[in-house]
Amino acid sequence: MKPLIFMGTSLEELKGFPEPARREAGFDLWQVQMGFMPRDFKPMPIVGPGCFELRVHVRGEWRVMFCARRAGAVYVLHAFAKKTQATSKGDIEIARRRLGFVRKLHE
Repeated sequence: MKPLIFMGTSLEELKGFPEPARREAGFDLWQVQMGFMPRDFKPMPIVGPGCFELRVHVRGEWRVMFCARRAGAVYVLHAFAKKTQATSKGDIEIARRRLGFVRKLHE
């Protein structure tokens, strides 16, 4: 099983989800750790190669951006409430910036 590494404030962001949404996101992240794909996700090449957006539809819309291609770990880059149809540029930039830190760890 790959370790789960939370970048920046992503763990605190995830803890801010309602409990049922946290449980759903936790199960899907566990699936990724075990080498499987989550139930509802989409690739996020705009963030970076190997990045995905996990989609949770419980008591609102919630998203968890993660990267699983790096050196045997699953990196949670950002977690947030989705308020519009398109992912905001601000949320994408947060995930990109944190992915940059992941890349520096592996240089």
